[in-house]
Amino acid sequence: MSSIDLTHHFLIAMPAMADPYFTRTLTYICEHNDQGALGVVVNKPINMTLRSLFERLSLQINDDDVGDAPVYFGGPVQTDRGFVLHEPTGSWQSTLKVRDSVGLTTSKDILEAVGRGKGPKRLLVTLGYAGWSAGQLEHELGQNAWLSIEARGNKILFDTPADERLPAALGLLGIDLASLSEEAGHA
Repeated sequence: MSSIDLTHHFLIAMPAMADPYFTRTLTYICEHNDQGALGVVVNKPINMTLRSLFERLSLQINDDDVGDAPVYFGGPVQTDRGFVLHEPTGSWQSTLKVRDSVGLTTSKDILEAVGRGKGPKRLLVTLGYAGWSAGQLEHELGQNAWLSIEARGNKILFDTPADERLPAALGLLGIDLASLSEEAGHA
């Protein structure tokens, strides 16, 4: 098995992606090793704001701008659980450090801090995540289900509007969304 590490890479779903969960998605890989991979879809906002999520969790939120931010569909695994992708990493109860500046936190303490205005300034909250077993992601890449590109900083994650993230990631590869073909071998 190859030893590629796609941590801090984007996965761009190819047009022929058969899995409806991942059609036209941009997924950020938070961890990739010989045990498998874990990531969150970053371009599929759902019909929920952070304010409504906080209300469900009986948490206060004081900042209207933060409260109006969308919650995202992060993937089909554990869709009842929140995942907070954020910068800086900070020191929360349960954080996977993706790289020096980016963390993925699942503990409630980060949301409590966000509600008080003391959380990370740059964040993206998802319900659910995307997971791959050992070798599965490599197999899917071999089947041309995904394009991958290093995330190169965090601008696309935190500063680019959701509907522009997929085209922006394709732009890193020098590809236009309209030029992606539904079938292999056709331009």
